[in-house]
Amino acid sequence: MGEAFELRSGDYRARVDRIGAGLQALTWHDRDLVWPYTRERGPLAFQGQLLAPWPNRVAEGRYTFQGADYRLEVDDAATGSAIHGLAHALEWSPVRVEEHAVTLRLAFTGTPGYPFPLELTAEYRLAEDGLTVTLGALNTGTGDAPFGVGFHPYLTLGRPLDELSARGELTVSADADHSQPTDGNLIPRGAPEPVAGGGFDLRRPGRDLGSTVLDTAFTDLTRDARGRAWVRLGGPDHRVALWAGPGYDWLQLFSADTLGGDAHRAHLAAEPMTCPPDALNSGTDLLVLAPGEAVERVFGILAEPVHGAHADRATTVGHAAPGA
Repeated sequence: MGEAFELRSGDYRARVDRIGAGLQALTWHDRDLVWPYTRERGPLAFQGQLLAPWPNRVAEGRYTFQGADYRLEVDDAATGSAIHGLAHALEWSPVRVEEHAVTLRLAFTGTPGYPFPLELTAEYRLAEDGLTVTLGALNTGTGDAPFGVGFHPYLTLGRPLDELSARGELTVSADADHSQPTDGNLIPRGAPEPVAGGGFDLRRPGRDLGSTVLDTAFTDLTRDARGRAWVRLGGPDHRVALWAGPGYDWLQLFSADTLGGDAHRAHLAAEPMTCPPDALNSGTDLLVLAPGEAVERVFGILAEPVHGAHADRATTVGHAAPGA
């Protein structure tokens, strides 16, 4: 147990955790692109974790599916929720290990709160265009299975976000037209709202995060010609970019304001998700897998050099957006 897999390709290096199939580290030219961890010192605040069979929160750990009531362990005391699934705590088995890629498998047999057997696979692959992560899920049970997946990398530029922002060296953008309002426990309330003109409007390239507080799900994603929606975190020398492929219809952004110590507003969690928080209750974009049905979702992270960054850097946005 505790084994990690080291990957390398060109200027990229990655380390993948056998426990939870999490992303322990990703570097480019020896620069961290994600907040790294080791088993001796983490993961903290779900850094790098794979979130299945649901991402984000389930209110009070309770949900109903096809007329039956289920109760999950409440493991987020602050919000009284069951958070981020079950797969991150389990040991996965290596299926294929190469210098530039690893595929891990989990035969999930179910729990009393989620009695739906699944076979999960996670492939991490490095190439010249960065890291690509492919998640596969197969319903191995005899009945339908409710399912959602997400990932929890924290994008980093090597220095705290607030420090870079104060120096006028931080930009952030996200290809999303709507954000999801929540209650005090971060559970959705009401329909997604347009971001246009508000504190959560991150569509304009070159915007500084300023003092904006994010623990927010975004949807209605704008996609490029290859079907990818993007989040970019930019500094003086390079950008870290995360793309979410088709089927990842939600992005949770978290500015780490509730983390303490050196982690406070140091990195930006950019979480591709197939569904919003509490989807096991709302059913919004929840996948229902029939017996034998499989799905696959893909996202990636890469570095982008910045040329002439100081010339097109926008003025800092200094107001605070509503806290979630």
